[in-house]
Formats: sequence, structure tokens, C-alpha cells
Amino acid sequence: MIRRELNYILTSLMFFTRIPILVKLEYSPEILGQSRRYFPLVGVIVALSTSLVLILANSIFSTEVSTILSMIFSVLLTGAFHEDGFLDVCDGFGGGYGKDKILTIMKDSRIGAYAGIGAVLLLLFKFILLKEVAAHGISFLLGVTIFSHSISRFMASLITQYFKYVQDIDKSKAKPIGDAKLNTSIFILSFLPCLFGLYFVSFEYLISATLFSLLISLVLSLYFKKHIGGYTGDCLGAIQQVSELSIYLTCLGLWKFI
Repeated sequence: MIRRELNYILTSLMFFTRIPILVKLEYSPEILGQSRRYFPLVGVIVALSTSLVLILANSIFSTEVSTILSMIFSVLLTGAFHEDGFLDVCDGFGGGYGKDKILTIMKDSRIGAYAGIGAVLLLLFKFILLKEVAAHGISFLLGVTIFSHSISRFMASLITQYFKYVQDIDKSKAKPIGDAKLNTSIFILSFLPCLFGLYFVSFEYLISATLFSLLISLVLSLYFKKHIGGYTGDCLGAIQQVSELSIYLTCLGLWKFI
């Protein structure tokens, strides 16, 4: 059982990051689907890695430079996996009309005007939010980034659990994840890594960040369902990115009242 769970963890890391996996893994679409239980744990690993880069860089450079270096490292670490989905959604839903047209545009590897504008706004907003989070100290930075990366990935998993996957390409990388449904108890337990952020910030941040992120994720998912009948892998990437930003925003707003 331990070996199986370790295989799930490493499969999740292999799929969602560029971290080298130095051991040979058992692989099947079913294993990839079940590895979804460790999405939030991957988020914790990404959060700790990018925060460490920001903290170390900030001992030499300004907060602005350190934040940009952290963002660059995040893109390299994840291969811009979720950002790519966000940009495809911007192009598909911005330039398409009707399910078939939207899906066709999202499959296109070329970047259109909506994706270009979306990329600028996404990165600019993330830079400003991260810079302000870092300005409140190391503990706040660690707590908020852990919440942002882990809860946002849990929300993508939540949508996978309860909404319909609509991509029609058998070779789609996200298809095994879309096809898999976790046992309810396992799904609930998958939220546990998100609690690690409580070591650095208070419980109020966790509750507020989770509720606002849930609201944003559900609104986006219902929007996707209305226009294409469900979600695609790109939609999950967009949900993760928007949810991540919403958590930064929530925690910064809550800082004023605690």
C-alpha cells in the first residue's frame, strides 16, 4: 500500500512539475487518474520551492526583483502547465462561439489576442499580489503561498470530481484525470496538505481563502458547463490560476482586519 501511494505521489509530481523522477514508475491511465489525490501536496511542494527562491533572493535584491525571480522559477518548475491552460481558455472563450468552435480554438497551439492580453494581466496581477504578500514577512508569505498553491489545485480536483469532462480527444493528457473519480473519503483527505499553511498563519486565512476560492471555482465551472457542457484540461488550468490569484487577494484583504 505504501509503495502504491508513493507511486501516486511521484506520478503526480511527474505530471504537474518538471522535477526529475529518478526511479522507474508503474504507469497506467488509472494510476494517473488516482494520482489526483496528491494535487494539493504537489501545490505545497511548489509553494515551498518558489517561496524559498523569493526569500533567498530578497536577501540580495529588491522585493520586486525577488518576486520576478520567484515567478520565473515557478514557470520553470511547473512548465507553465496551468498558465498554458488559462491562456487557451482566454482564446477559446474570448474568440469562439458555440461548443465546437471554442474547443477547436483551445486545441490550437497558436496564441491569439485574448491569450496575449490574458498573459499580461495574469502575470502582472500575480506579480503585484506576490510582492505585497512578501512585504508582510516570511511567515505570511509561506502561509499564503501554501494556501494558494494547494487549495487552488484542490479546487481543480473538486471540479474533476463533480463535473463532466468534455474533451473528445483520446490522446488528451488530461483525459485519464477527467475519467477518474476518487473515493469520497480519499478525496476529502486530499485536502489535508492545505492545512500545512496553518503553521504560518491563522485559521481565519484558511477558511476565507477556501470559501472564496470555492466560489470562484464554481462560478467558472458553471460558466464552462453552460458554454461547452463541462470542462477540459485547459479549464482546470484556468481554474487553478484564477483560484490561486483569488487566494492571494483574499489573504491580503483579510490582513487588514486581523
